[in-house]
Amino acid sequence: MPRNGCATRSSNVSPMPMSMVRIKMRLSTGPGPMLESVNNIDAPRIESAIRALEQLKARALALEQDFEIALQRTAPSHRNSARNLLHYLALRRHDIRELQLELSHLGLSSLGLTELHVMASLNAVLIALHRLVERAVPPQLQAPTPVTFANGQALLVEHTLTALGPKPEQRATRIMVTMPTTAAEDPALIRRFLAAGMDIMRINCAHDGPDAWLQMIQHLRQAEAELGLSCKVSFDLAGPKLRTEALAPDVEVIKWQPHRDRLGHIVQPARLWLTSTSSQTADLDCTTIPIQSPISVQMGDMIQLTDARHRRRRLSVVEVRDNGCLCECDRTGYITSGLPFEIQRHQAVVGTGKIGQLPALENNLTLQPGDVLRILRGDILGQPAILDATGQVLQPAHVGCTLPQVFQDVKPGERIFFDDGKIEGLIQKVSETELRVEIVSAVKGIAKLKGEKGINLPDTQLNLPALTPKDISDLSFVAQQGDLVALSFVQSPEDVEHLVQKLDQLGATDLGIILKIETRLGFENLPKLLLAAMQHRSVAVMIARGDLGVEVGFERMSEVQEQILLLCQAAHVPVIWATQVLESLAKGGLPSRAEVTDAAMGSRAECVMLNKGPYIERAMEFLNNILQRMQENVAKNMATLRKLRVSEIEAE
Repeated sequence: MPRNGCATRSSNVSPMPMSMVRIKMRLSTGPGPMLESVNNIDAPRIESAIRALEQLKARALALEQDFEIALQRTAPSHRNSARNLLHYLALRRHDIRELQLELSHLGLSSLGLTELHVMASLNAVLIALHRLVERAVPPQLQAPTPVTFANGQALLVEHTLTALGPKPEQRATRIMVTMPTTAAEDPALIRRFLAAGMDIMRINCAHDGPDAWLQMIQHLRQAEAELGLSCKVSFDLAGPKLRTEALAPDVEVIKWQPHRDRLGHIVQPARLWLTSTSSQTADLDCTTIPIQSPISVQMGDMIQLTDARHRRRRLSVVEVRDNGCLCECDRTGYITSGLPFEIQRHQAVVGTGKIGQLPALENNLTLQPGDVLRILRGDILGQPAILDATGQVLQPAHVGCTLPQVFQDVKPGERIFFDDGKIEGLIQKVSETELRVEIVSAVKGIAKLKGEKGINLPDTQLNLPALTPKDISDLSFVAQQGDLVALSFVQSPEDVEHLVQKLDQLGATDLGIILKIETRLGFENLPKLLLAAMQHRSVAVMIARGDLGVEVGFERMSEVQEQILLLCQAAHVPVIWATQVLESLAKGGLPSRAEVTDAAMGSRAECVMLNKGPYIERAMEFLNNILQRMQENVAKNMATLRKLRVSEIEAE
């Protein structure tokens, strides 16, 4: 499916001024020129275009020469594609929009679709320009190029087939589906996924373990045999986890309340199951309250207590069983662990007891602009801010951080984001054990930060290897059972080379590599990452838009994902469109309008990834429909080529 997609309707092209060159085109049946000049040809403008294109070509060839050593390290199947990538990078080091406009006015290709075959495109336009001024075409322009118009697309198709498997019958774009934990125990679920169009099973190594992963794969192999279909298996390595540590537990409390109608009248009292055991109450619609020891009660007894708000509450015993009793109460109540109670019968106290250990509520840190948050090194339980009676902060909130390396690499003035960008802070002070952060923005002006939430440091160069000890351990299983392995948080060519080295040691040279681009540094280093990965036979790139959106800024996300698509197209490397695709549909059963457009954009990639959700099968059917429709109604559209910062690559 084309990367530069648009509906096949006529473009809004400005009318050509009368002073512009008039060109008459004729079909050539022999060796004569394809374009024949007539009159008023602006020769100086054509000569200027020739010089500009020759300079671009010379710089492309020079960049290829600079990277000759790197090219020799690439796999033979990727070598010409690597050359084409370097040619494209050289082209995108310059803003050629004015040149594109000139070429368009001359009725020639404006170089807007050069990604697949850069040198062939430059040569073709130069040949046409030479013929316009009736100049002999230099032999070097007619010499074969490593990548031609004919084999540019073919190389992308070939590399996609190698990495992602065969093209589905009804669409060009594959569908990758993330496995839920329940898939390990539900072979029918995986069978339905495969029947619905799953082309790649995705297993996230951050969840479950080898036993569950093996069960998922076995269910898949069984479904393949039954349905006569094939599906690749991809493993996402967990990578380094940069997250907040857990927070200290909040109060241990249970609340109950009766059901009321809209006028506040009680329609059903609160139903409470008191038990000293872990007995189940599946047949009772009630709240379970643990008590410390068994009690002797009868129907009609009253259990009286003073709740956490110092309100007296009376619970009427309506059913007695061997392992507990069912009570009802027509008032709202709050109880805490160890709260005492009395058992009354005919207004006389016949027994006492205490509430057992209650589950603690999940804690959170309430943050707003201007607040200070302390990030502490080590496995430290986070705590909310301590306030005085007037609401003034006596001690700022603090939370632990899972990666000690952070405290060595961050610098004052750098940004820090929490929980998918919901909270933004600015690092004020740095020590070996603490970061002092000022909160500068929060969703809706105030946000709650919970434990084990993601942290992003877009301005910081973290000196962390992409492969953790857990990843290396998981690789042994992945090498035996998987078809693809995704390298999370890849940032440098060394990260890629480390993975390739480990795969070589495991004898897994055929295992495909997926580069997950999810950090600002990963995006900025993408050209070098591609060249490093192209040493391997099977390569793909995943646009992991969740963390990447936070890192580069949501306002830049559409631009960045476009650049990734173009760079990978120039490298003939397949792309996986990931993160929040049809998420509302997968989780809630109905897509948003923006999600439909986003899913359609995914047709420009070679694969679209869906995440988990109760309506994932409906999402697969919906996505399958979109991808089929888009491939019938989308065509390439000319792109204007400004200078790209990401193209600034130097040989080492």
